[in-house]
Amino acid sequence: MSAEPARLILVDDHPLVRDGLRARLESVPHLRVIGEAGNGPDALALAADEANPPDLVLMDVGMAGMSGIELAARFHERFPDIRVLMLSMHDNVEYVTQAVRAGASGYVLKDSPATEIIQAIDAVLAGRTFFSAGVAARMIQARSMQTPLDRLTPRELEILDALAEGLSSKQIAQQHGLSVRTVETHRLNLKRKLDIDGQAELIKFAVEHRRR
Repeated sequence: MSAEPARLILVDDHPLVRDGLRARLESVPHLRVIGEAGNGPDALALAADEANPPDLVLMDVGMAGMSGIELAARFHERFPDIRVLMLSMHDNVEYVTQAVRAGASGYVLKDSPATEIIQAIDAVLAGRTFFSAGVAARMIQARSMQTPLDRLTPRELEILDALAEGLSSKQIAQQHGLSVRTVETHRLNLKRKLDIDGQAELIKFAVEHRRR
């Protein structure tokens, strides 16, 4: 039996853009668009549907009201299991850096061919990162000037500080009003971003880089 198609939500404040994306993706058998939203609150409401949760959200960076950067951060905090892929007209490295810090796993330009957008979706669904070629070159240059902590979201930094204090996942969850599963997901993301294998190494890093 074949695997179920990956479930996607499209978020853009321009209906024509959403229509174009849906048309591109409907022909891909292993992908299924389960919803669309024109703003951040509607996107969060769609993601909260426990009966039909998305695997990935493809969202625009520059939206009226809540920006895509802020929305990505909200998703990363509330739904850390849902992957976020940014779609934008801007290849400015600052936008890309902010998106990554907010928790996005990829950043693709809107004028990219459909094959590249699908490739990006597949990569992010598989747990990898993906950036359009020009964006990737700028990110490599920017990352060479970053410290490891610069790659983490504000929530991930809070989790890292709590680990440095010797708190368990249950204690961290209680402290920050999160579920234990969400805290465990953040711990996995920390290890991935910091290229750390085990829990002991993560704790050691947290203690060495604690901010308070």
